[in-house]
Amino acid sequence: MGILLNDDTRVIVQGITGKTGSIQTKWMLEYGTNIVGGVTPGKGGQTVEGLPVFNYVDEAVKETGANASVFFVPAPSVLNAFFETIDAGIKFNIIVPEHVPVHDVMKMRDYAKAKSVLALGPTTPGILVPGKGKMGIMPASLFAPGRVGIISRSGTLSYEFAGILSEINIGQSTVIGMGADPVVLCNLPEILEMFENDPDTDGVIIVGEVGGEQEEKAADFIAANMKKPVAAYIAGKFSPQGKKMGHAGAIVRGSAGTYEGKSKALKDAGVTVIDSPVHIKEWAEQHKLR
Repeated sequence: MGILLNDDTRVIVQGITGKTGSIQTKWMLEYGTNIVGGVTPGKGGQTVEGLPVFNYVDEAVKETGANASVFFVPAPSVLNAFFETIDAGIKFNIIVPEHVPVHDVMKMRDYAKAKSVLALGPTTPGILVPGKGKMGIMPASLFAPGRVGIISRSGTLSYEFAGILSEINIGQSTVIGMGADPVVLCNLPEILEMFENDPDTDGVIIVGEVGGEQEEKAADFIAANMKKPVAAYIAGKFSPQGKKMGHAGAIVRGSAGTYEGKSKALKDAGVTVIDSPVHIKEWAEQHKLR
């Protein structure tokens, strides 16, 4: 059983009646996710994939017992929807949309922390527990059940690593997209701690990228707290300083957030830093991970 998403998770989909929300709901259901309803203001009483649609989150929680939510709402509406969701008692939230204003995310992060709520994103592909369920947009065909955890700042690279592992019969316990924005709702050390404490995870892969300081914070946590083997891949090795890359968080400013700085910090913490995703096979075999 993976972390965060398990047999007791009851999911509602925010924006379930929209084009993205409805098709992703279909695919999440097909993968076995326990979705119990959805929320779209003004669309209450409708159904999507046989699921009831509610106007308000508290109404959905009362009727379905939902305890988790995945967001497919327009970026400008995320802040208010997030506050409403937390106030309704939902404790685990996946924020998929891109372009959520940074100042909104800062308010969301502070509110979530004050209410002891866990949230991933924004700009996240979500979470997937192979063979159990998923919340978000990860393509389920690339994953296989196993005992290696993956944490990624990049959605597509998380799929690539899972696919490489699956091809060599090394399954994954849980795959988590933490979000690619400069400010995210859950930091890398927080997720590493969950994997360190998870009895169904034997090793962890960090898929990082240049910019920000998430990997440096992770290195400090790993050095002080982790006993499980950790590998890391840092995308953007040849990125020019001061230039924004594909992700809003992937900006190298001066000496901060560089590939060299992140790699050194992780290596000093005992992490195996690989130069290419294909090299993850050697790390997994070295630690006898399956």
